[in-house]
Amino acid sequence: MLDTVLDAAAAVCLVLGALMSLAAAIGLVRFPDLLTRMHAGTKPQVFGLLLMLTAVALENRDPVMIPLIALGWIFQLLTVPVSAHMVGRSTYRTKHLNRATLTQDDLQEVLNRAGERDGSEPAVGASAPAGTPPARTDETRTDEALVDPPAADGQHADGQQTDGSGRTR
Repeated sequence: MLDTVLDAAAAVCLVLGALMSLAAAIGLVRFPDLLTRMHAGTKPQVFGLLLMLTAVALENRDPVMIPLIALGWIFQLLTVPVSAHMVGRSTYRTKHLNRATLTQDDLQEVLNRAGERDGSEPAVGASAPAGTPPARTDETRTDEALVDPPAADGQHADGQQTDGSGRTR
């Protein structure tokens, strides 16, 4: 009787874990920008892995496996959010995000304060102090990113496609 209950619980955990992983995969494909895709890829994935590892522990029924399974999940729990945070922060700082999809922008204020402290120019969207020359935008840049102008079809010599703004995607 107990074996049947544990097998059923393991099956439910496997199905729910697979559905969470499927939700993460669909979010990676369907969401419009990197920040929302990153959110979709990390949140359900960690919980889906917990459910699948729980199913493995329920099916195995060997107490020796419990610390190993817990260790695997703890490493995922520690590394996935940290790596997502670092990718999100680098996305923000390199301006590869759609600001229209942000509902709250806490990092902008932090970057503005840091720029005031070290004397560097303010971040995107911030007003510069009086007397400061305007920052160069992507449209006025003349560095190596724009040396290779796209052909009429928007294709660069290296195979990258442009979106019409002068930047490659």
